[in-house]
Amino acid sequence: MTTLDRRTAWVMVIGGAIGLLAAIMLIVEKVAVLADPDYAPGCDINPVLSCGSVINTEQAAVFGFPNPIMGVIGFSVVITLGVLLLAGVTLPRWVWIGLNLGTVFGIGFVIWLVIQSLYVIGALCPWCMVVWAAMIPIFWYVTAANFADDRIRAGAFGDVVASLRLLLVGATYLVILGLIFVRWADFWLGR
Repeated sequence: MTTLDRRTAWVMVIGGAIGLLAAIMLIVEKVAVLADPDYAPGCDINPVLSCGSVINTEQAAVFGFPNPIMGVIGFSVVITLGVLLLAGVTLPRWVWIGLNLGTVFGIGFVIWLVIQSLYVIGALCPWCMVVWAAMIPIFWYVTAANFADDRIRAGAFGDVVASLRLLLVGATYLVILGLIFVRWADFWLGR
């Protein structure tokens, strides 16, 4: 196993565990809201950071069931594959490609959810943001590992992504934090 694959495995296990926990908490909150429509989720912090404002929207169940169910399934797969890698199992190329396709779907879904939260719903769900934060390094590290080991051939572009993966993770966080700050600048600055 390459050094990058080992680091990727740790990112998958740790990020997957964090994402799984957040997805489970979202399901717990959703069940509580379904059981009692007057229930105020524990993650309702203020008008901007409010699970309750997000959890009952159409965007929270895009495919007809609560989004966190996909998170529980997806993050469980990510953790399992990460543990297998740490145990020394060599994953076949098709598994790595499938994992990358899953992370592309995951990051695309996160981007869509960020846009929906900021510009359509007008609120942020703290547990959802934990899922976003977990998904970002998983996506960049899996993609970088696939490029570096030529499981996905991307030439010089792949080499750049592989060498700058940590910077790409940080840049992605900064872009999202910047969008959040700009969207609610008046709120954050107390204007």
